Amino acid sequence: MPLAVYRLLLILLGGGFAVAFAVMVLPPLLQDPDIIGAFAAGFVNPYASGYALDAILCWCVLAVWVVHEARSAGVRHGWIALVLGVAPGVATGFAVYLLLRTRPPRDGRG
Repeated sequence: MPLAVYRLLLILLGGGFAVAFAVMVLPPLLQDPDIIGAFAAGFVNPYASGYALDAILCWCVLAVWVVHEARSAGVRHGWIALVLGVAPGVATGFAVYLLLRTRPPRDGRG
């Protein structure tokens, strides 16, 4: 796959999730700005709990990867992906991190 297509797909998928998240989550959150209640709503039944736990642990795996590659491969600004992994979500954070990885490291490693 050409690099331009790879980047475009990551932008579309990460950005698409961010837009979908905003459309689905922001209106009810603006009506009732209870962040803790909104987080807890992800655990309303066993199925939702499984998906919520999966997303949380995917963010943890992403965090380990970002910290590791910051030191071993010189990938910079990974913290941006971790912040975006919290809100709007891991899909956006992961896509942003993969885009960051396509940039050549400043110190010549990688």
